[in-house]
This record gives sequence, C-alpha cells and structure tokens, in this order.
Amino acid sequence: MAVSTASFSRADVYAANPEKKVALYFVVTGLAALFVGTLIGILQAFNYAGINLYDNFPFLASYYQGLTLHGVLNVIVFTTFFICGMMFYLPVREMNARPNMTWIWSAYWVMFGGLFLAGVAIITNNATVLYTFYPPLQGSWGFYTGAALIIVGSIMVGIEVVRLRQRWKRDHPDEATPIVTFMSTATWLMWILATFGIVTEVVVFLIPWSLGLREGVDPQLARTLFWFTGHPIVYFWLLPAYISWYALVPKMAGGTLASEALARLAFLMFLLFSVPVGMHHQFTDPGISAGWKMVHSLLTMFVGIPSLLTAFTVASSLELAGKSRGGRGVFGWIPKLPWGNAAFAAQILAMISFMFGGAGGIILASFNLNVMLHNTAWIPGHFHITVGTATTLTFMGISFWLLPHFTRKPLASNGLALASAWLWFVGMMTFALGMHWQGLLGVPRRAQISNLAPSLDGAYASAALPQLITGVSGIILALAVVCYFGVIFATLFKRDRVTEDEAPAIPFVDRVKFHKDSTIMFLDRIYFWFGIAIAIVIVAYAPTLVEMFLNQVPVPGMRMGW
Repeated sequence: MAVSTASFSRADVYAANPEKKVALYFVVTGLAALFVGTLIGILQAFNYAGINLYDNFPFLASYYQGLTLHGVLNVIVFTTFFICGMMFYLPVREMNARPNMTWIWSAYWVMFGGLFLAGVAIITNNATVLYTFYPPLQGSWGFYTGAALIIVGSIMVGIEVVRLRQRWKRDHPDEATPIVTFMSTATWLMWILATFGIVTEVVVFLIPWSLGLREGVDPQLARTLFWFTGHPIVYFWLLPAYISWYALVPKMAGGTLASEALARLAFLMFLLFSVPVGMHHQFTDPGISAGWKMVHSLLTMFVGIPSLLTAFTVASSLELAGKSRGGRGVFGWIPKLPWGNAAFAAQILAMISFMFGGAGGIILASFNLNVMLHNTAWIPGHFHITVGTATTLTFMGISFWLLPHFTRKPLASNGLALASAWLWFVGMMTFALGMHWQGLLGVPRRAQISNLAPSLDGAYASAALPQLITGVSGIILALAVVCYFGVIFATLFKRDRVTEDEAPAIPFVDRVKFHKDSTIMFLDRIYFWFGIAIAIVIVAYAPTLVEMFLNQVPVPGMRMGW
C-alpha cells in the first residue's frame, strides 16, 4: 500500500469530514482511561488470588482507592467517551449529515471537565466511594459534579443525534430511518430516559450533601435512584456493540444483515424494557415491597428476548457470509469466516463471551438465586464477561478499523492486534471462571481478600484452586494489555498516512429501502415507542419513588480516606 508523509497535512485529514476529529478525541480519551483502568484491574485479579500488590504501588492510599479508580475509569469513563465518539460518528456518516460542531465540541469539553474534576477527587483520595458511590459513604463535591458533567455531556451528544435523525426524516418522509441511525437513536433515547435517576440523585442530593448544604441523605432513596440508571447503563454499554454486530460485522464477513426487521424490533424492545429493571439489584433491600421487586425481575427477563433475537439474527447473518465464501454443511461455514482479521475476530469472541454473560444475567434476575449470590465474587465475575468482555472486546475490535479510518494511518500490526483479542478473551474467561467459582464458595466482593486471607483461619481454604485460576487470568490479561495498547499507540503515533481511498471504509451493511406502508415504517415511529417506554417506567417506579420521597430518613455521611 502506497503511503505519503508529505502530501497530507493534519488539517487535510479532517477537512472534508470535521466530525472525524471530535469523534477521534472522544474515542482516544476513552481508550486512555481504559489503559490506566486495566493496569489497576490487574491488581484486582491478583487480590482475588490472595496476592497483595497494592503495597508496591505507593501512589494508591488503599485497596479501595484503587478499586474506585478501576471502576470509574473502565466502567464509566472509557465506555461513555468511546460510545459518544462511535454513536455520534456512525449515524452522521450514514445520513451524510452536517452536525452542529460547536455543540459537539462543547459536549466533549463538558465531559472532559467532568473527568478532570472526578479524577482529581479520586486521585487525591477524596472520593474513595467505588463506582457505585452509595451513601452514606461520602465523596467530595468534585467527584459528584464531575460524574454529573460526564452524564450531561453524553446527553448533549445524544440530543444532537436525535436532532439530526429528525431532520433526515423531515427530508425523507417516505423512507425508513437508516439502520445504524435507527439503532443509535433508540439507544440514545433509552439513555436519556435512564439518566433521570442518577442525575436526580447527584444534583438534588449528593452535591448539596457533599457541600454541607444537606445534613444527610436517605440511603434507600439514593440507592433506588442510582439503580434507576445503574442497570440501564449496562444496555448503554451493550447496544453500541450490538449496532456493530448487526450493521458492521456481517459486512466485514463478506455478507449482509439477515433480517433488518428483527434488528429494529430488538432495539425497540430494548427501548421499552431496559430502564424499569433496576430493582433486581435491590432484592435484599428492606424498603421495597416484594411485589415491585418481582415486577422488575419479570421486566428484566423481558430484556432477554431481544438478546435472543440478536443471537439468532447475527448468527444467521454470519452463516450467510460464511456460505457465500464457500462454506458447506451445518458448521462448515464457520472456518470460512475471516478469522485472520483482528477487527472481525475480536467481535466474534465478544459474542461468544456474551452467551455466558447473558445466562448469568438471567440467574441474577431470578428472585431466589440472586439472594444466594448477592455481594459475592460471582458478581464481578459476571460483570467482567458482559462489560469487561462482550462490550470491551467489541470496542477493541472496532478500534482496529476505526482509528485507521479516522487518522488514515494503517493499523500497526494486525497480528499483534489479533493476539491481543485472543489473550483478552482467554484472560477474561479464565477470570470469570475463577470469580464465579469463588462466589459460589461465598468469597465476598469489594473486599481486600489478599489482606483478609491470613485472618480467615482457613474459611476459604476450598477456594485455593479458583484463586489460583484468577491469578493466572491476571497474567494473561497483562499480556493482552501490552499487545493491545502496543498496537494502538504504534498506530496513533505513526507518521505515514494513506489516501482517503486507501483508508478503511465504514463497513455498513447494504442499505434496504422499504415501502412507506411496510411494517418497518410502523417500527420507525420511534417517538411513539419512546412514549410507551416512559409510561412503563412511570408504572414500574412511580409508586415506590413517591413513597420514598415522602418518607425520607436522612443519615449523615461517612468518609473514607479523609
């Protein structure tokens, strides 16, 4: 491939599509957070192996400060920044739209300012509250304000995508919204609805509380508002991955989407059922009636339906692609898929991991089984094969083509990228095995096991093997981090650029145009479905929240590390 270092200035790269630059800023900021967060995450793996490495990192005041950094950077910062870049850029390019660049850059800097405030608070040990930041554990005003700004900035991005889609519909009244734009709009509307809980908690209660303007906060109300957003955020992480699985991966495999109707139906179901599910995280909370907990448990089960539709549709799309490449028989198409392409392989491995993550989600949504596993190591084991593998590994795969697309710099090494994907997959699956096993033995989560072990008098002696497995996973994941970020840094800092035609194109599946009277056009009435989603949320949450607001029991805060 011919390259040139003289013909293309930095300005030329973004001249025709200025949205590339702001999307690149979002994505790279997210990856920088992932880099720091994963380094600390390795310490977490060794902690559950009974090995204390925290004493060798004097810049961390405690295990819990490290756990807060790991959770906030990986779960909130990385995902939100990456999603804002990806789920803004793809619809803009698909619609050939001209976004309000001032608005989008403002959103980026609002989020970056929030990251700075929250980061300073955590690094100075003034917000060691973990990423769930439940009261009465109290952090500084900077952490809560920073978290709020990150959420506000993401909503700004979502509003712009919704506005652009509305403008496109005005110009194309007889056409269905293009598939990526439709799925992105559904996801943004779900997220805008979901953020009501955490924004209310932070702005109305936690910021005034941290500033001394409130003497206390009702922990039960705050927890309920947190989980109003806390579980839907899982779908905010996952649905962008689904967008790639539906609308990009089949094209990368040499095929197309098997059923656009099922893809659209799945995203509408996520819009309807993703938000009113948070109480299944509160099965052990005494302040919520068993009836409402059961309602949320059932609604959580409903969310499994669009995931099953996704599994069926995406697998069918890949089968069509494999057979178009010469595959024969029931499984003969699988080896024909482009496994040597790191961007493709990473996302297929992410799909495989999510089969286990989805099964675990159904277990946790079950009223009785949840009580057995609540607050054990089983929970982070499950978490790391959903957001830690299904989402993160998909985003890693996307970055292998998206960064070269943005910068016109070829991927530094497809081989090293492929190795990082396999190492991450094997490492995370090994970690999940060890953590699920320890959880079944009663090993607690959110605990510095490496320090507790000598004082437990053999209480967890039976966990020796799963602890060893967890420790091995830390080594594998460390190698994955080296390989992945070696490729990313080498790509970003290359000097050579290719022409626009030689850079990776966006692998959109072939667009299908539908008749104005088709079922697809009925599904395309997204504001109608959004209204139904709001109604379901009101029914599922209003009785409990109204009662909690009217009967608050504020308690003073507790501060760790101050």
